[in-house]
Amino acid sequence: MICVLLPAYNEEKSLDLLFPKLKETLKNYHYKIIIVNDGSTDQTLEKLAWYQKIMPIEVITHKINRGLGETARDMFERAAEICYPTDIIVRMDCDNTHEPKYMIDMIKKIDEGYDVVIASRFQPGGAQYGLSAYRKFISRCANLFMKMFFPIKGVWEYSCGYRAYRASIIKDTLEVYGNDFISLKGLGFTCTLEKLVVLRNMKARISEIPFVLHYDQKKSTSKMLSSITTLGYLVLTLKYIYPWGKVNKDRKAKGKELYKRRTNDQEAFNSKERLTHVRHLREV
Repeated sequence: MICVLLPAYNEEKSLDLLFPKLKETLKNYHYKIIIVNDGSTDQTLEKLAWYQKIMPIEVITHKINRGLGETARDMFERAAEICYPTDIIVRMDCDNTHEPKYMIDMIKKIDEGYDVVIASRFQPGGAQYGLSAYRKFISRCANLFMKMFFPIKGVWEYSCGYRAYRASIIKDTLEVYGNDFISLKGLGFTCTLEKLVVLRNMKARISEIPFVLHYDQKKSTSKMLSSITTLGYLVLTLKYIYPWGKVNKDRKAKGKELYKRRTNDQEAFNSKERLTHVRHLREV
């Protein structure tokens, strides 16, 4: 199964653009969409109710806006509950800036043996449209900053939330970190980077595919507060760059243990027939 996670806050104008593309992209897959309506005050919830009639959508509603951190936590915890270890979880934005077609290449990468696949603007063939020169500069600097403190071989995109995850790595990470999988929930979009840092500590196998960000297609207003997110980056670095206390050491040790288990499981389930049976194209 492909489990698609969507955070939504006042996205009524985007849903009619995004959902038809999602339905077309995933028409040959067994899939489920989990969307968290994070206290929307427009017609987002009413639109979701209509799309639930024609697509496999589960809606989780926050009565008030709790922010991306708590929304992401709720999405990933729910996905971990319903997914088998061999399933794939795809988290993307709900504002029509992430084209669903890139899921296909991300799924193929997961099938090659990676645990996490990032849609990257900085791989050859990647690009970004609709951002000001200032936003592009700040984004590039932030990614280089994270690359310096948390290097991952072959990875240059740290801040884009469009990623695919093998469900087993999310299950293992929640087992080790629990509610601290996303601990910096009140610091804007920092949670997107924190997940990657935690997965790096879990010895996840991480790769990228080229991706074009279409910010020019965005219909809703931006939710990013750059000052809070910048503060979040600094707090994140201080939190994870040093092994604070015994708890963090125990988590790293447990992460290594689960990495060995995942490696053995991958060898056991790495036949194309098995993957096809569990998740892949179905007869239509």
